[in-house]
Amino acid sequence: MFILAVCLAVVSLLAIGITVFDKRAAKRGARRVPERTLLLVSAVGGSVAMYVTMRLIRHKTKHLKFMLGIPLIIAAQVAVAVLVVWLWL
Repeated sequence: MFILAVCLAVVSLLAIGITVFDKRAAKRGARRVPERTLLLVSAVGGSVAMYVTMRLIRHKTKHLKFMLGIPLIIAAQVAVAVLVVWLWL
């Protein structure tokens, strides 16, 4: 359980980092982080951190793919977690 928490913390920090990096790159007109990468990091476990970061720094908030997609990823992750706990007990 501890290892899972550490992994989620690391992925969440990565999600925050790449979201902030992409926002700064967008402002500078520099090379951006691919949307696929952002969504992959979200799906791997950084969804809550990425969503909160995007809202706080106002990044990709007009993109339906992110403002609807990431909450759907969060819902799927919660459903899987509930199912795992239910089957475990």
